[in-house]
Amino acid sequence: MVMRSMAAGVLCALVGVGCGGDDEGQPQSCSVSEQTGCTAPHVCEEVEGAEPACFAPVTLKGRVYNSLDDEAIAGARVLARDANDAVISRVAVTREDGTYELAVPARRDANGVPVRADVTLRADALAYETFPRAPRVALPIDLSTAAGTPLSVASAATEIALLPLAESEGLGSVSGVVHADQPGGTLLVAGGATGAADLDGSYTIFNVAAGEVTVRGYGAGLALDTASAAVSAGKETKGVDLHATGEATAVVSGKVAIVNAPDGDATSVILVVADTFDEMTARGETPRGLRQGNVTGEFSIAGVPDGEYVILAAFENDALVRDPDTSIGGTEIVRITVAGGDQPVQESFKVTGALAVVSPGASKMDEVSGTPAFVFEDDSSEDMYEVSLFDALGEKIWENLEVPRVSGSENVTVAYDGPALVPGMIYQFRATSKKDGTPISQTEDLKGVFLYK
Repeated sequence: MVMRSMAAGVLCALVGVGCGGDDEGQPQSCSVSEQTGCTAPHVCEEVEGAEPACFAPVTLKGRVYNSLDDEAIAGARVLARDANDAVISRVAVTREDGTYELAVPARRDANGVPVRADVTLRADALAYETFPRAPRVALPIDLSTAAGTPLSVASAATEIALLPLAESEGLGSVSGVVHADQPGGTLLVAGGATGAADLDGSYTIFNVAAGEVTVRGYGAGLALDTASAAVSAGKETKGVDLHATGEATAVVSGKVAIVNAPDGDATSVILVVADTFDEMTARGETPRGLRQGNVTGEFSIAGVPDGEYVILAAFENDALVRDPDTSIGGTEIVRITVAGGDQPVQESFKVTGALAVVSPGASKMDEVSGTPAFVFEDDSSEDMYEVSLFDALGEKIWENLEVPRVSGSENVTVAYDGPALVPGMIYQFRATSKKDGTPISQTEDLKGVFLYK
């Protein structure tokens, strides 16, 4: 322990940071969880092979703006999350020019340099769609790329374009505090609108429809009471606090059957809060921790709070999709209610190989101009296709329900002939192959995404 404390002291001296000290000038240990022992603005960080030490924080710098006109968005809330969607930062609120600075924890090596760790950002603002929300994904930010004095990261991944809601009249907001151990990342839901609590539990839910609403909080292992709020258009309803009532211990379990999938052998299963589920796009928001990856058969998700959920399999880019053939068992959307006990799902979820997207949006969000063409690999078992186009707000813009099968080609190309697309809007095309009128495969949930320029 003496050697580890000495190592921490050497780090403080090497990087010139503000460590706490006793009367004899020796460095005191600091606490990462409680953030004590360091002189502001320095923070206590984990160090590989040594005790935690004090450092100037790593800061993410960026801007939040309207995707359609590039105008700055003031008052947006930005926070950082880890790979499990757990919040690791406090909230930064954007300035009048849309800029923000967000301090994030960063594990250090023996020289005080941040080691590789990926974080992502979430952003919420009044009258704008939450980011990220499928099909949009947040790009990972590698903290080891921080540079300068003090260390910071500013890149394309820290620039956030928000999409304005089609209808924002009659919307207000709700704010309060989640009183619980480790409340950071709690998903708050009110009338289908959502927000995320920061590390101290404070939250704001934007875009809540005016009227009486019930506010609920979700996170793995977290049991909370509910609260009521009277929401007025254009106003913030404050002081809507939630309190821990114990520990959520329910387990949701079941089985996934992967069939006809030469390119995919494992998938993920998530629980989506039913109030956030969109029937048209079959998507919704998942609380922190209510996910299991690398599923090849049986799955088990523990610590599920009471509530109503939709179970989704093959939601990520893994060359697999939920089998769209609803004429057979195991392919319907599954809804469950958790009420104080385990919830086994008897029927297995059928998952099948996906139709591979060629362009646009095969591996990233492409930029497209002019008249787009949607290209995907041919399904040799089909006799026709259906192709639909959605905007990033979940609205179906166009569809072609009678795309003929191809002959002598590996790919199917479908030209868009619908209404004019909006510059700055994000779109996703989705294709479904059919045999004898029955769907047999689809493109993946997070592919086929493009920005129209």
